[in-house]
This record gives sequence, C-alpha cells and structure tokens, in this order.
Amino acid sequence: MVIASLTRIKMINIFTIIVALFIGAAAGYLGSAMVLKRMSLVGDALSHVALPGMALAMLYNMNPFIGAFVFLVFGILLVWKMEKSTKLPIENLVGIIFTASLAIGILITPEPELIEALFGDIASISFWDFPIIIICSLVIFFITRRIIKPIVFSIISDDLARVRKINIDYYNLLYLLMVAVIVALGVKFIGSLLMGALVIIPAAAAKNIGGSLKTYSYGAGIIGGLSSVSGVFISGLFGIPSGAAVVLTAVFIFILMLLYKKLKQVVA
Repeated sequence: MVIASLTRIKMINIFTIIVALFIGAAAGYLGSAMVLKRMSLVGDALSHVALPGMALAMLYNMNPFIGAFVFLVFGILLVWKMEKSTKLPIENLVGIIFTASLAIGILITPEPELIEALFGDIASISFWDFPIIIICSLVIFFITRRIIKPIVFSIISDDLARVRKINIDYYNLLYLLMVAVIVALGVKFIGSLLMGALVIIPAAAAKNIGGSLKTYSYGAGIIGGLSSVSGVFISGLFGIPSGAAVVLTAVFIFILMLLYKKLKQVVA
C-alpha cells in the first residue's frame, strides 16, 4: 500500500503542481470580491452550468474547457440580461438557470465520464492545457486587480460609485466573465460540482485574517494556491479524486483560520 502511494505521488509532475497553483491562486483572488459582494451561492451554482458544455465537448471529442466556457458565458449573459430587464434578484435567476443546467448536464454526460466531470481528475489535464491555464490565470489576476476597487465602491454604495462615474453594470459583467473563465479552467481539475467551492472557501478563510483589502485579496489567492497544491499531493497519496482533496484541504484551512480568529479575540 505504501509503495502504491509513493508510485502515485511520483506521477505528480511539475506541470501538475504549477497548474494547481495557478488555478487555485486565481480562483482564491477572484473569490475575494465574490465574498465581499455576498455572491457565494452564485459562485457555487455558476460552476454547475459548465456541465452541459463539458458533456457536449466530450461527445464531439473537443476540449471540455471550450464547451464549459461557451456555456458559462451564455449563462452569465442570460442572467445579467434578465436581471436588468426583470429586476428579479440574481440569486433567484441563478437558482433556476444554473441548477437546470446541472440537471441537463447529468442527463447528457456520457456515464463513464460523469464522475470525472463532476469531481475532476488532475490526470485529465494535458500538456496543451498547460499554457492556456497559465495565460488565462494571469489575465484573471491582472483584470481582477484593476476592477476590485470599483467593485468594492459599488458594494459600499451604488450612489457613491455613480458619483465617481463608475459603470457598475460594466464592472459586474466583466467580473462575472472572469468567474466564467476560472470555472472553465478548473472543471477538469476540480470538477463542475466542486469548482465553485475553490472560488469561495479560500476567500472566506482569508476574511478571518482581517486587515486591508489588499491583504485580504492576496491572502485569498495564497490560500487558494496552497489548498490546490496540497490537495494534489493528498489526492496522489490516497488515490482520491483531486477535486474532493482540494476542497477538503481548503475547508481545513478555513477551520484553522477561524480558530486563529477566535484565539486572537480571546487573547485580545
């Protein structure tokens, strides 16, 4: 058993570690704004809409990233448009559209690939996925870095944002598109059912640290990267799906940060 575990760990190459680091860090950094906007449930449900796209891509022998991204963008644009035209809360629209997408995805996903599509498999990431993930992760980081302050202004007060001539609709749409990209990147690694958790949990953990917006957002990115890399090693060691290992590692770090916050309050 020990020899088998060591063999699995040896199969984890440098490309796997880099992919895990970039996806986790980008997801955590992006999620810092999502937690501030109180859109955690939106982020979780958003990952579900990727499943039908992945299923169709598998059926036509395409890269699942392409199918997931196309469906995610379509879902986001649909929700964004319906929110503006119907004035319904975004949570209601997400609950209807994205959960329906999950149901459709389960029906059309080929059964042998269903578990992998739902929970991810780090081994399914090919060498050609590597440059796409690195470039897109860097783009997500730099765009999020530029738009996070306007988003925070809109969270504090819509009127304040408009006084500063901030186009709230534009920044919200751009932010949701960045979420679509990171979810599409991560579905092969974490799975469509769990990818939303990688966006939310590191940011929730970093919130327990406190400090400035910069400290919080960078802390979320660090925790996301650490969770992903640690989860990959745990997945290799115990032979469990990489998505489950990464998310449980993130949850463990969240609990540690929560205990740290409680201890800090007691000492103070």
